[in-house]
Amino acid sequence: MKIGLYFGSFNPIHIGHLIIANHVANYTDVHQVWFVVSPQNPLKPSSTLLNEYHRLHLVQKAIEGNDFFKASDVEFKLPKPSYTIDTLTYLQEKYPTHQFSIVMGGDSFQNLKHWKNYEILLKQYDIIVYNRPGNKLDQISAKNILQLDAPLLDISATDIRTRIRNGKSIQYLVSDKVKKEIEENGYYK
Repeated sequence: MKIGLYFGSFNPIHIGHLIIANHVANYTDVHQVWFVVSPQNPLKPSSTLLNEYHRLHLVQKAIEGNDFFKASDVEFKLPKPSYTIDTLTYLQEKYPTHQFSIVMGGDSFQNLKHWKNYEILLKQYDIIVYNRPGNKLDQISAKNILQLDAPLLDISATDIRTRIRNGKSIQYLVSDKVKKEIEENGYYK
């Protein structure tokens, strides 16, 4: 089975994440998109992160009922901070019949040279790159890199957290189930 691994903090997961994952599921040869919730990204500060189990729960709520999507806590079991190459090594051992590819934004792709063992990632895995608002990549000619023009919304988790702290509405930026969970639990206040 071909699996697209969509790594992220998902702090919180929002409509933009879901639109990209849906586009990947519909316009590539992957059979499922797994949302890999990263407990700690080595390139981002962890001080603003909601607890990883709460973020995983929000992802589960957001994708409920969609058989093409799966929430993954695989990185919760691995040493922190999380490195993509270590996660892929673990997943290849656990699921030897699956073929994994990486789903990432153009901004992350441009920073790939700062990732641990990025040369191995580029050599051994397919990479699905979607452009981000204000970050259009030049055409990439490597055969294992697929560039997608997914529908893009200029939504950021940072903006959503700021709206929550300022008492502003996040309706339509996150799914209704995620909005309800955030409000009922007082997340990001």
